[in-house]
Amino acid sequence: MGRAGRIVAWCAGALALALVLAQVLLPGIAASRISSRVGRYGQVRSVSVSAWPAVKLLWGNADSVSVRAGSLRISPAQTAELLSEASGVSSLTLTAARVREGPLQLTDASLRKHGRRLAAQGTMSEAAVQAALPAGIRLRLLSSEDGRVTVRASGSTSVLGLLGRGASVDVLAGASAGALIARPLGAPFGAVHLTLFASPHVYVEAIAVKQVPASAQAASYLLAMRARLR
Repeated sequence: MGRAGRIVAWCAGALALALVLAQVLLPGIAASRISSRVGRYGQVRSVSVSAWPAVKLLWGNADSVSVRAGSLRISPAQTAELLSEASGVSSLTLTAARVREGPLQLTDASLRKHGRRLAAQGTMSEAAVQAALPAGIRLRLLSSEDGRVTVRASGSTSVLGLLGRGASVDVLAGASAGALIARPLGAPFGAVHLTLFASPHVYVEAIAVKQVPASAQAASYLLAMRARLR
């Protein structure tokens, strides 16, 4: 073998070694960075990263990422930002024993991403729902179908006070142009709506709420949402 051949062989060997080292080291480095990023919001128990070839991790791409967390406290906007950062991950699974998402406390929460499709769910107790509401407001679930949820709101805040003290109004919550909104049903509030969630990164498609078997203490509800990355 001539000198040129030896140089080519040496370069090929060095490249192969670099690829092997990357495959061994880069997933661990990426997992550590993800743990640190998510760890800003609470307790991270484990992170695993899979990528072939691993060098694509250098560009923020991965085949799969799995994150297990204990307790997290995060805002909807921060959640959307994390999802945007994970746009190069083909499959993402995040589970948490407890999550405070904004004012709402959830347990057994999960978030899954496949391509650009997103699915999230978590369990909320009746007490957690009440704690997340403005003082004086109470909600009762009426129906959940076709990606929308209808509740009856009662109370004496300034909004419901327009119907009289202690009045109630049926409210429809659902997706509209990628945002999650709530609007009263029927006159005189046809044009009134409240934006519950809107993000430049996440396009909401549907929500659902169903009551799960009640415990000895109080009722609980399963909240689910379907969305996609913009």
